[in-house]
Amino acid sequence: MNVVILAAGQGKRMHSDLPKVLQPLAGRPLLAHVIDTASSLKPGVICIVYGYGGERVREVIARPGLVWARQEPQLGTGHALAQALPYLNPRTPTLVLYGDVPLIRAATLSSLCQKAGKGVALLTVELDDAHGYGRIIRSRGKIKRIVEEKDATRAERALREINTGIMVLPTARLKGWLAGLRNKNAQQEYYLTDVVAAAVADMVPVSSAQPAAAWETLGVNSKAQLAELERIFQRQTAAALMQHGVTLADPARIDVRGSLACGRDVSIDVNCVFEGEVVLGEGVSVGAHCVLKNVKVAAGTRIEPFCHLDQADIGARCRIGPYARLRPGTTLAEEVHIGNFVEVKASQIAARSKANHLAYVGDTTVGRDVNIGAGTITCNYDGANKHRTIIEDDVHIGSDTQLVAPVRVGKGATLGAGTTLTKDAPGGALTISRAKQVTVPGWRRPVKKK
Repeated sequence: MNVVILAAGQGKRMHSDLPKVLQPLAGRPLLAHVIDTASSLKPGVICIVYGYGGERVREVIARPGLVWARQEPQLGTGHALAQALPYLNPRTPTLVLYGDVPLIRAATLSSLCQKAGKGVALLTVELDDAHGYGRIIRSRGKIKRIVEEKDATRAERALREINTGIMVLPTARLKGWLAGLRNKNAQQEYYLTDVVAAAVADMVPVSSAQPAAAWETLGVNSKAQLAELERIFQRQTAAALMQHGVTLADPARIDVRGSLACGRDVSIDVNCVFEGEVVLGEGVSVGAHCVLKNVKVAAGTRIEPFCHLDQADIGARCRIGPYARLRPGTTLAEEVHIGNFVEVKASQIAARSKANHLAYVGDTTVGRDVNIGAGTITCNYDGANKHRTIIEDDVHIGSDTQLVAPVRVGKGATLGAGTTLTKDAPGGALTISRAKQVTVPGWRRPVKKK
């Protein structure tokens, strides 16, 4: 089939300089969600009709294989679809989607396409409050036309079956139908919905299908509606996680802004955010108020509350936090402990090593069975360039130590507390760098002048 996604609108009610179809839902543009669903149907063509925001939309949604048709000026949905006609295969049907209707499911669209056959199929919904929507006009059960609310009579506005805008059309007929559209209506636009009456006049069968849930067809015209769809999306995501065995302390307090893959017996506490691609192995637990972005966590690891992990690879049975930060380029082997107020960046830490309190480990390779004392920092930046620190196996680093890179600490070495290391420390030895302790007799503390 052909798929056309109408995405030219400005979205004035968003009160934002960002084009409406680029507004984020679950961390990704609205339009990206629609494209993903369309792609899952394996269509021959996906054509995006864009307008407001111009090249910005194309730059953000930079995917190979998409066809772009510009609508300028924006004269209605019928006019928008006409811009896509040169790119469509006339021998296959065309599915019309909308860049601001992100929750539509592939199964619903497949059902709609099957219903269409060689005719027209509309996705319709019955709403208790149909205000703002076009109404489906039937005669003896058969669809005759669609009337927009602004053009409807009082009796027509009382109807509850509405047009979602999503439809399947025979492409070979579109050129004639779209050419016959007129803009003699309340909005002075060329309505795509008017092709339904044209199809009826040409004795082309018009059928309808309904989604499993009305929220699939909800569009976004304001920040309030965007927030409503965000909650729906997160509820569905939470339900799917629990169905696969994940324990959520509160399904209403989790945000997945990308993909989250979980092994067996994973537990997640409240107010956690998962961004990008996150993988949690079997038995992983994530404490409250954590943010994980593009992170892989192996089995049995425990992440305590208030941790921020970004582009890190964490081994099995590690203990992270609370209040720990792992920055991009961090790799932890099995049974590593990273404690409270410890920050690790662009570093590799081997098995069973520990930094339990108030430390910074940056641009460092840490061996096995290393203990890094509280207050220790690697001084990796000289004001212009980054330098690397090497800490070999079985090293013990005392509290309040500074390692001024580039520097190497040999296997089995011990650094005394308070050491400032500027030269390599030999393995198997104690290295200390301290000022001599002095007591000044008779010294008096200054007194504040009155």
